[in-house]
Parts: sequence; structure tokens; C-alpha cells
Amino acid sequence: MSSPTTTSPVRAAQPELRRWRPPAVQVVPGPLAAADLDGCDVLAVPVAPGAGEGAAVEPRPGAADAAVRYGADLAALCAAEDVSGEAGRSARLPVPAPDGSPRRLLVLGVGDSSPAALRRAAAALARAAGPGTDVATTLADGAGPDGVRAVVEGFLLASHVPPLAGRRAGAEPAPRRLLLVGDVDAAAVARGEALAAATALARDLAATPSNLKDPAWVVAQARATAAAHGLTVKVREEAQLRREGFGGLLAVGGGSPSAPALAEVRYRPRGRAAAGAPHVVIAGKGITYDTGGLALKPRESMVPMKTDMTGAAVVLAVVAAAARLKLPVRVTGLLALAENAFGGSSYRPGDVVRHYGGRTTEVNNTDAEGRLVLGDALAYADATLDPDVLVDVATLTGAASVALGKRHAALFASDDALAAQLTAASQASGERVWRLPLVPEYAELLRSDLADARQVASTPGAGAGTILAAQFLQPFTGGRRWAHLDIAGPGRSDAPEHEVGRGATGFGARLLVRWLESLAA
Repeated sequence: MSSPTTTSPVRAAQPELRRWRPPAVQVVPGPLAAADLDGCDVLAVPVAPGAGEGAAVEPRPGAADAAVRYGADLAALCAAEDVSGEAGRSARLPVPAPDGSPRRLLVLGVGDSSPAALRRAAAALARAAGPGTDVATTLADGAGPDGVRAVVEGFLLASHVPPLAGRRAGAEPAPRRLLLVGDVDAAAVARGEALAAATALARDLAATPSNLKDPAWVVAQARATAAAHGLTVKVREEAQLRREGFGGLLAVGGGSPSAPALAEVRYRPRGRAAAGAPHVVIAGKGITYDTGGLALKPRESMVPMKTDMTGAAVVLAVVAAAARLKLPVRVTGLLALAENAFGGSSYRPGDVVRHYGGRTTEVNNTDAEGRLVLGDALAYADATLDPDVLVDVATLTGAASVALGKRHAALFASDDALAAQLTAASQASGERVWRLPLVPEYAELLRSDLADARQVASTPGAGAGTILAAQFLQPFTGGRRWAHLDIAGPGRSDAPEHEVGRGATGFGARLLVRWLESLAA
């Protein structure tokens, strides 16, 4: 195995990525009629579905002022353009723009005006407005804190462009500015920006091509993020991992010239917020590329494997967001980093791996590597960090996608109260989860004659792959309060949908920040 300082010549020759810069968000208090919108390119106002079949859409805040501003019959134009008012639908109205007014008028369907509907409407606005525009809207007027947050998140995340995509010199990848006109909670705007930034960071890291990123690269990103947010970082590199017995990380990373690492990123509140603050540890799977090892994946399955470190990316983003929001919760993030490569020193089916703390695993599928690195991280957290609650997040099993598709993550929890908290955070964030059971009887399927457990089921065709992966992880938690998020389905997207773009989604960042906020309430 290589030394921790070895760097691939290919990676060393690559330029630094140009990170996404979000549109600026500004609040313009007061009614639309009095707002100075000179220089804006687009004005957008909300409408809702009319009551009853075939009824005209109903105007929402700012729509009447927009009709006066443009000298237009908004109801007639909406009828002519077949505007439905459905959440996430947008339409450009053909209006003459007087001097000094935005040249384009959009109407946005807001459905029932719930936060979820407003998030969709704001995402539709970002895409309809187009790159390089200044956008004004009354969409958040009177929407309340949750509605305002949803508007900001939806607009910013739909504006997001991942690293390298369309990044020619001088290109404008997104709208430049969002003006929120009306009665808008400024504190909610700031929180929406923080959650959007967390998701964008997770997306950027996960979308970075693997010829640019390896465990050492992710460690460098963790250090840079920590410096920007006042966090502390401790990194265990290969030699220390070997001394301390992190056998899962060492086995998975053994076939790669890029050495594995465990990065520990800490946020600690200050002042009064520090007294009695709960301690949450969040561990993330950080496989910077997954070939499957000796159980080599088909070519088609390898293509998206740069995103197999999404769990670790989400963890880093969540810890940074906790610091940005100054939450009264102690948060420690563990990034379990390795590259699962195919080589002469790759670990093999039939090997027995000894994890941190001594638990052993009989390997029978080198493409089920995520649970091995997470086992080390969870065992370390239990033995040394004394968390009040322990969570892990990972693109762990293809079976999760088979069971739940691409829109829900699989949630497992050691108790009902923790599951309820995370489900509520899921509903607030728009990142949906579905709880699956931990089935004690299935533990027999992981029984090994050589080790404490087998890595996957001993019976061919046993099924329940997502549940068995969670069952495999649970003993490493030491009986602590624990939740497991398998984000293999929603962690990647094949096409844009609402605030989610194509590729890495950053799923879980907003959900977990919302959950931390609920612990602080």
C-alpha cells in the first residue's frame, strides 16, 4: 500500500475547480407598487389554482400591483396562456414593459402555498429566469419563516451548477440576484441561504470527477471548509489507521495507490449555547471511487461512482452549516475515506477484516465496501467520542433504490422517537425518507463461522439487502441511539426536477441540518 503522501500524477496535473457562487439574495421591504426595480430583468408574481374546475387562477401577493405596473389584465392573460396555478409551473406573460420596469413578467403557480409548493415555485422561477439575470418576486411576501426558507432554498438550488459543467471563462451559470419584495423575514432568508449552501457544497464535492479527487483531496477540502467556518479537524492517515486498527478502511483502500483516511471535523458552540449542548456524531461513507474491487462492477455501473462519497460530503456540509447557524449542538463529523480500486493488493472474498475495537467481518463481496468503512467509523465514535446520538449517511445499497426508487432515502432508527424526529425534518426540508424495519431474525443471515459477522447474506437470494446492511452496522454502535440513512436512490438524479439538478443531489444535508435545529429548539 502507498504512503499517505503519494499523489497520482494524473491528479497532480489537474487545475483547481472553480466553485459555484450563488445568486445574491436581497430583501426589498414594502409593497411591489413602491419598489424600485430599475435594472431588474424579470418580475415574477404568484398565482394559485382557482376554486372549482375551470375556474380562473387566483392572484397572490403582488399580482394586482404587477397588473397595474404593466397596464395589463392579468386574469385574462393567465387564461389566454393556460396558466394553471399548479405548484412548480411558470409562464411568461406577453406584456408591454414601460420604461424602468423589468422587461419580462412571469407568473408562478404556488398550489396550496405550502413550503413544499413554494420551494417548487422558486425552483421553476430560477430555471425560467435564465443565466445572468436579476430577478424580483413577491413569492415570499407574507409566507412566514418556513415559506421564506423554502423560496430561498428552491431558487438557489435550482440555480446551482456543479463544478466544470458549462464553466467556460466569463459564462454566467445562474441568475445573479434575487430580490424578495414585500414582508419577508430576513432571518429566514439567512437560514435558507445556509441550507442551500450546505446542499451545494455536498453536491460540488460529490460531483467532482475522481481523477481530481482521492481521499487526500477530500481531506484538503475538509481543512479548507474548517478554516472558513472555525471548525477543528483531526486526520488519521494510513500509518495511524494501521497503528490503531482501522481494518475496514485499510482493507477497502488496500488496492489503490491513494491511501485511505479518517477525517474528524468538529463544531463546538460557544458561550451559553455550549452549556448542556447535546453531542451528535454523524459518520459518512466516503468512497471517492468504487470499481467494486475484485468484484468488479460492469462499466455502466461504474460511471456514476464518483458520487459514492456523497455521505462524507453531506457530513462535512452539515458540520459547516451548524457552525454557520451557530446551533447550540455539539457536532462531530466523521469522513471515512477510501478508494475501492482493483489491484494486486485489493482485499479478497474470504478475507477476515478486524475493525477498530476488535469486531471482525468475513468478506464475501468486495463491492459491499461501504459498510466496512462505516463499521470502523461507528465503532470509533462509540468507543471514544461518547455521542448522545449517532447517525450515519451513505450511498450504501442498490437494494434501497429497488425498494424506494429515486425520491426517498431508507431510514433506520434504533427507537421510534429518533425516527419521528428525522421524519419531521425530512418533511420540513423536502428530502423525503421512508422508515424500514430492523429485523432481529435476519441477523442469522449474517452469521459467520470465521468472524463476528459476514459482510452480506450467507443465503443466495435472501433479499432484504438494505435491511441487512443496516443490521450489519448496528453492532458497531454499541447500543447507542442510532439512525442510518441509505441515500443510494436520491443521492443521484438522472434529470432535473424542481430544486434538484442532474447528477449529485447533496441529499441529506438539509434534512440533517433541520434535524439539528430541532434538537436546539
